[in-house]
Amino acid sequence: MKLYIKYMVSQRCKILVGQELRRLGVDYADLDLGMVKIKGSITQEKRILFQQNLLKSGLELLDDTKSILIDRIKTAIIEMIHHTDEIPKTNYSGYLSEKLGYDYTYLSNTFSEVKGITIQHYIIKHKIEKVKELLLYDELNLTEIGHKLHYSSPSHLSNQFKKVTGLTPSFFKKMKKKRQQNLENL
Repeated sequence: MKLYIKYMVSQRCKILVGQELRRLGVDYADLDLGMVKIKGSITQEKRILFQQNLLKSGLELLDDTKSILIDRIKTAIIEMIHHTDEIPKTNYSGYLSEKLGYDYTYLSNTFSEVKGITIQHYIIKHKIEKVKELLLYDELNLTEIGHKLHYSSPSHLSNQFKKVTGLTPSFFKKMKKKRQQNLENL
């Protein structure tokens, strides 16, 4: 039996869910971002307790199929952008279709219907957040960041960054350095 959990997007969330299941005496076979595979079944009483305890931690047990699918799409995108350095062997639409076992058109239409934005827009937002993070770390140049996040060129990355944030990557980086200097002068 699989349970799907909303907002479970980090290692810390996985640890918390695992601890909660052990506390309730529920055996599980697999624990992944957004999903846990329970060995056997879970009683309704334990399911309710699990759901209540997840809510206290900002997580949510999903029940309806559309919500579960949307959360699985979001989790796959977050994993793809924030938790792996591997270049997908296919494009994003192919990756999502393969990972989730649905036709991309169905995934895209369902996501847009429920979230009010396209999957592509959601991917771009997360890629730009990752670019910001990498710029703040100041370990990679823009070309290396572009390669890491599968942009066709540094100019494509810069254009998309400016379109989303209103700033160029270099100006964003300068703002960070200026803030650090101001803090050091306090």
